[in-house]
Amino acid sequence: MPLIALIAAIALVSFEQLVQVRFGVLGLVGFLLLSIGIKAKHVGCSCAGALVLATLLLQS
Repeated sequence: MPLIALIAAIALVSFEQLVQVRFGVLGLVGFLLLSIGIKAKHVGCSCAGALVLATLLLQS
């Protein structure tokens, strides 16, 4: 079980770094809003994060 948690944490950090490199700080903020909203089950926060990421994807 700890091995799976370690692999998941590494994957999450890697994905977070990829988002930050490709989309900058605003991409990181959008990803954090989305992940915090999903974990806290707060629809407004997750929608805001998804909207930021979608806007960044459409600009590219």
